[in-house]
Amino acid sequence: MAPRSIVFFLVFISFGCGRAQPRQSSHSITPGSSLFPTTQPSSWISPSKRFAFGFFQLQGTTGFTVGIWLVGNHNTTVVWTAIRDYPAITSDARLDFTKDGLLLLTSEGGQQKLNANPTGSVSYAAMLDSGNFVLYDKDSKIVWQSFQHPTDTILGGQTLFSGGQLFSSLNKSDHSTRSRFHLKMQDDGNLVLYPTNTGDTPGDAYWSSNTFGHGSKLHLYLNDTGILLIINGTSLQKVSGGTIYDASSSSVPNNSIIYRSTLASDGIFRFYSHSYDGSGDFNVSTLWEALTDPCEVKAFCSFNSYCTFNDNKAYCRCLPGTDFVDPNDWSLGCERNFSEAECTGGKENKTLYHIQTIENMKWGGRPYVEALMSTVEECHRSCLEDCNCGAALFKEGSCKKQSLPLRYVRRGKEEESTGIFKVGITSLMSSNETDNQKTPHEVTIVRKTTAIVQILLVTFGFTALSCVGLAISGFFVFKSRVLRYQRLLENGNLGANEEVTLRLFSYNELKRATNGFKAELGKGSFGAVYKGALYKGRRLVAVKRLEKLVEEGEREFQAEMRAIGRTHHRNLVRLLGYCAEGSKRLLVYEYMSNGSLADLLFRADRRPDWDERVRIARDVARGILYLHEECEAPIIHCDIKPQNILMDDFWTAKISDFGLAKFLMPDQTRTFTGIRGTRGYLAPEWYKNTPISVRADVYSYGMVLLEILCCRKNIELNVSNNEEVVLSTWIYKCFVGRELDKIVHGEEVDKTALENMVKLGLWCIQDEPALRPSMKSVLLMLEGITEISIPPCPAATSM
Repeated sequence: MAPRSIVFFLVFISFGCGRAQPRQSSHSITPGSSLFPTTQPSSWISPSKRFAFGFFQLQGTTGFTVGIWLVGNHNTTVVWTAIRDYPAITSDARLDFTKDGLLLLTSEGGQQKLNANPTGSVSYAAMLDSGNFVLYDKDSKIVWQSFQHPTDTILGGQTLFSGGQLFSSLNKSDHSTRSRFHLKMQDDGNLVLYPTNTGDTPGDAYWSSNTFGHGSKLHLYLNDTGILLIINGTSLQKVSGGTIYDASSSSVPNNSIIYRSTLASDGIFRFYSHSYDGSGDFNVSTLWEALTDPCEVKAFCSFNSYCTFNDNKAYCRCLPGTDFVDPNDWSLGCERNFSEAECTGGKENKTLYHIQTIENMKWGGRPYVEALMSTVEECHRSCLEDCNCGAALFKEGSCKKQSLPLRYVRRGKEEESTGIFKVGITSLMSSNETDNQKTPHEVTIVRKTTAIVQILLVTFGFTALSCVGLAISGFFVFKSRVLRYQRLLENGNLGANEEVTLRLFSYNELKRATNGFKAELGKGSFGAVYKGALYKGRRLVAVKRLEKLVEEGEREFQAEMRAIGRTHHRNLVRLLGYCAEGSKRLLVYEYMSNGSLADLLFRADRRPDWDERVRIARDVARGILYLHEECEAPIIHCDIKPQNILMDDFWTAKISDFGLAKFLMPDQTRTFTGIRGTRGYLAPEWYKNTPISVRADVYSYGMVLLEILCCRKNIELNVSNNEEVVLSTWIYKCFVGRELDKIVHGEEVDKTALENMVKLGLWCIQDEPALRPSMKSVLLMLEGITEISIPPCPAATSM
């Protein structure tokens, strides 16, 4: 499992490459806009055109509803539904974004307001690439977002907070909350699946994360790289055993994968990936599911029916003596198909009932009596003669008797109990026929006025009490949400608000956060980096204070703001905010607790093992590939070296220090610039006054790759053999002499992988830029997809 930084209040920045929009743009939705079910526009599309908000047609019907879905040419996946219990919308409806900032749905049923509780006045809206539909005020602050009101799905970057729930849809054409299952993030820290309309007791649960007992409220979080996990709501860290599934190690190194976790209509919580195939559709893969056996889902089959398999497909059947309430809707369960005769008990019951048995049965609920019996026949007789017994379960000398209805019934080969069912001899049909033949004197009709009045009074009283109860409950729910939001404001944690814009800090705020800039983490060419803590110590940050000449410091400040402010990738250090107060320039980054790659390779007590080194090499390659090919305009980092590669809490490598970055125009491949970077990692073209391209970073990466393989610097004077001083020269000689064991000091490694990575490193440090592979090719070679030919001798090794 690839390690990963576990912080769910992340800053997602979009100035071209990111996914959130901090201010109004061409994709913003302005008041006065409208949507229609069957005429254009029918939806508002995200910038990447992968998500849409608007009207979609309910499958198999002519009705519509409002929601958010993944866009495909031939298939769509609904991820959020507005006003789920609102009736299906007709084709003449419309959705208006009013000048008051409200989303009003007008249909045959009248008007319905969608954003019920915005926290301020609304100025504009946006459908984000994360799948989040957001309303902003005039200061571009979020006042409402769909991520805080999940239905049956959470997406990458979304959190299910403590106390939150997901309710499954009834089916593909009914997304209402009349669902049969829900997922609950309990206050005790346990994530649990229950059938709806139960007491949510341990006996009703059919799956849980077993993360209770951590002493604080926990949240369910799905991050953008494919990690579904439970995190501590106080420290924002993963709890022990909290990783439900980690797809990050198998992620394709680009932004084409979207992750979602959905509670399906069959009651199973599943984790999916959606990868776009380039033709406008996406391939859906199920990465994980809470249960593989649908029959383990309690209430998969309703009362008096049991779950079994036919051709490896789960389905429901009625228990003996019962029929489906509605043959077209087996979720309603089954009811008796025989009339209950007046019970006399004892052996006389044999004339009214008989026994049917089914092997390998199991069901829920406590028996009203459990007795020791030696044979199944003895259990038959006991249930038949007992007026209260509707069914019994016999296993290993124990007879457990229960009354109908039965629930949570299943049949499977692993079950070793015998189900015993008491079935009436007289069917309901014959009973009804007998009733129809009764004389008028035998039919009792209630005609008394007093009885009717009593029934009306009881009905009216019950209705009034229900309305009062609902009003009181609604008031307390509203108050609890207001208090929760106020606490978020006090703690400085607004979750997805950080996705929208860089935070502007005051100098005094950062001075307090760093305790007067005392804890220095390191020094760069333009200033020092200090450790700090924000939000009452709940978030650790790294504060970079630019201290050199005003002109150079300002240039670096602007460069980093432009570079990292427009990027968003798991292998780039994230910029959280900045300070520009007078001549003071500071940048605030996420805190990387495990130092730099240089510390890990050159100064650590323990050398990273082979798998760790391979993973780090891939992490760095993915980050550089993103800068070169996946941003709006290519970025040449210009200073790739181990000191600028930082390690997060879980040893994920992230590229930092964009102060020397060089930007290319979208149609530009090379540029002239002065020498920038660090000796030992500079490509030869820096010294030749020739145009610089992204292949300069490839050269630097090649040097870093060789250092990762050998866990030493590219120039090392304190060596016993002079041939080993220059790392690239020594590695090439070992490669030619087929003595690669020397460079890993006899360590147990994958020799084929070692040889391939050495060849790749030597290709990257070729003197001619045209001979170096692109970063996309580098990553394909690292993953073993592309073969690597024998490299020529790099010019640097022949000196």
